Amino acid sequence: MRILHLDAGRQMRGGQWQVLRLLDGLKNEGVECVLLARAGAPLFAAARDRGHVVEALSVPRVVLLARRFDLLHAHDSRTHTVGALIRPSALLVSRRVAFPPRGAWKYAQPRHYLAVSAYVKQMLEAAGVPEAKISVVPDGVPLLEPAKGTALVAPDYTADPEKGSALAVEAAQMAGTEIRFSNDLERDLRGAALFVYITYQEGLGSGALMAMSAGVPVIASRVGGLREIIQHRETGILVDNRPEEIAAAIRELRENPPFARRLGDAARQSVIDKYTVAHMVRRTMDVYRRMAGLPDSSMTA
Repeated sequence: MRILHLDAGRQMRGGQWQVLRLLDGLKNEGVECVLLARAGAPLFAAARDRGHVVEALSVPRVVLLARRFDLLHAHDSRTHTVGALIRPSALLVSRRVAFPPRGAWKYAQPRHYLAVSAYVKQMLEAAGVPEAKISVVPDGVPLLEPAKGTALVAPDYTADPEKGSALAVEAAQMAGTEIRFSNDLERDLRGAALFVYITYQEGLGSGALMAMSAGVPVIASRVGGLREIIQHRETGILVDNRPEEIAAAIRELRENPPFARRLGDAARQSVIDKYTVAHMVRRTMDVYRRMAGLPDSSMTA
């Protein structure tokens, strides 16, 4: 099986990390992949450094290569459009964002969608995409060593207006603590005791999954796909986007270490059971096989 991956992202955000982890997993499965990414983007360099075949993304290059591969896998909106114009019959699109799809023609073209959550699947269906053309494949994260720290950590989304960084800062101040914004969660979660993920909309929340992987108790907004990966007061705490409610959750977990440990342990087990990179790769491979007319792993196990 040969897969042509397309990604036009300028930054190394959650979607680009998923592309990189998927490429690693597919390589281990013996799947031949080529990535077309924006020249100079972090994903381009990271994939090349890991030994993947990477070329500069351009429409002429997609046109030239599209017929040489079994499937085109577009990982963002720009390359979704390119693939829809060039070879829609072989196009698979990953949909990770929480805002409603726009453009009936564009969303009717792909052969199949990978929705990062049931919430995103529902939004695609509401936009007219048939249910049979959508598979839910959540993000996968590496299994981190259990954290041993004292910091209150949050993802560094301060430049994104859809994220609630200012709200998180206000809540931390009300709780009498400081917040550390991280642009390298694998590194900074080692010193974390709590993780705060405040946002106004969310397809899934791979940053929250990273914290859960490290056994760090998560306080997250009760929105979008976060409600699927976090069971309230079992694997984390879900809050409305009100500073006093977020602050109360921070204080509760600071003042009740046994409860915080139970949440963190249960969250880590949830990642082991459902949200590792291996789970994501296997689910994606099953969709590839179905599109290619091959049995999926559950039928061959």
